[in-house]
Amino acid sequence: MALELKNVGKKVGADVHIHPTDLTFEPGSFNILLGTTLAGKTTLMQMMAGLEKPTSGEVWFDGRNVTGTAVQKRNVSMVYQQFINYPNMSVFDNIASPLRVAKLPVEEIKTRVGAMAELMRISAMLDRRPSELSGGQQQRTAMARALVKDSDLILLDEPLANLDFKLREEMRDELPRMFAERNCVVVYATTEPTEALLLGGHTAAMHEGRVVDFGPTGQIYRNPSGLTSAKVFSEPPINLARASVKAGWVLLDEGVSWKADKGLAEGDYTIGIRPHHVLPVRQSSKSVVIEGKVKVAELTGSESIIHFHAHDHPWVSLSHGVHPFESGRFARFYADMSKCFYFDGDGRLVDAAGAGKAA
Repeated sequence: MALELKNVGKKVGADVHIHPTDLTFEPGSFNILLGTTLAGKTTLMQMMAGLEKPTSGEVWFDGRNVTGTAVQKRNVSMVYQQFINYPNMSVFDNIASPLRVAKLPVEEIKTRVGAMAELMRISAMLDRRPSELSGGQQQRTAMARALVKDSDLILLDEPLANLDFKLREEMRDELPRMFAERNCVVVYATTEPTEALLLGGHTAAMHEGRVVDFGPTGQIYRNPSGLTSAKVFSEPPINLARASVKAGWVLLDEGVSWKADKGLAEGDYTIGIRPHHVLPVRQSSKSVVIEGKVKVAELTGSESIIHFHAHDHPWVSLSHGVHPFESGRFARFYADMSKCFYFDGDGRLVDAAGAGKAA
């Protein structure tokens, strides 16, 4: 039961919300829409569900054109970041409601609701009303109601955002396993690159209503097709700077250079290096020194995020442990340039030997 978007686009007046998009999600697959707020993730999911009709293109599911089919006639479930529950029903009745609509036997309803409540850690709350639950418990109830249907298409729009940290971590680990034996298509929207990596599956990187990259999540992270995809898949933001290659050397700024990768042609590039490869201590023989003025130091206890300015470029360093730096002071950092990406003038990744393969 594959889900196919064929040249699907969405306009509202003169505004383009989704540019023409072709995507195929295979049966039994777990797929992620990754992008910032307003990238178009929710709009794209609503067209998949039938809640919104595309202004161009077609949506196909299980070999059928379902573009004009009402959502009520599709076997689809959708969970939003903002939970929605029936306030006059108990938690049990909220979860059971789609099964009763489907007229399943009473005993089967009890079994399925019980199993889903246990998975969501809300078994002790089945007799309560939503108003008696915390926000996280209400979100788990909404998720349980959507997942208990055993739908062919399950759409999850930032569903873990309102859960506490511990439960969010548990659910990130549990969700892919939950669907592993179902022959359904799962689409999960998130703004967090780390969450996409933890969930795995396939990722569609989105930016301003366009899908700029799609493939296995690890592959898109390690080898983005272009500059936009690399920016979408980096938090804190990827470090970018102009550089040129001459006579076998990469020249970044005055006094900052390194041996070019074999196969990297001479010319001008934009280089990109993720913050966790820019450290306050040298850890690689291929690291170069970047000196700059510290702007902001964020110390979380387990990590240090240092924003600094060097050679007219903003930089970010992300390292484990506590590395105190004072704002306004100059500091030295070490960038492992064996881990950097090279992008050409059109923003495409340059696939030189060893170039653009960084994690």
